[in-house]
Amino acid sequence: MPKILTLLRLAQLLFWAATIFTFVCAVLPSQNAIHIFKWDKAEHFLAFYVLTGLAVAAFPRASLLIIAAALSGFGAFIEFVQGLSWVGRDRDFQDWVTDTIAIGMAMAPILAVWWRAQFGSPDAPP
Repeated sequence: MPKILTLLRLAQLLFWAATIFTFVCAVLPSQNAIHIFKWDKAEHFLAFYVLTGLAVAAFPRASLLIIAAALSGFGAFIEFVQGLSWVGRDRDFQDWVTDTIAIGMAMAPILAVWWRAQFGSPDAPP
């Protein structure tokens, strides 16, 4: 059991570190932020896809719907903060939509595994 608790704590640490990193990169002036891709939407997608996977690993007993809603809310909060005049960034509704799509795409295989566990069985005839 100690190994599992260690892995759980590591997943939580990675989730919170990635969350802080995402927020800081989102509010830094664009020229000072770290850019992996030249296209802003790809960076949003990657950030929220990774955050979703980390959140599911870090909080295995949490509802997937709550995780998805919280992360989508975090994406909306980032856009709100970016729209504040003193931040110097632009608010973009499409960035939030991209964040939410990434969350859904990251959840899809998780939900497929859950569905099979609930309703399928390797022994069941088709």
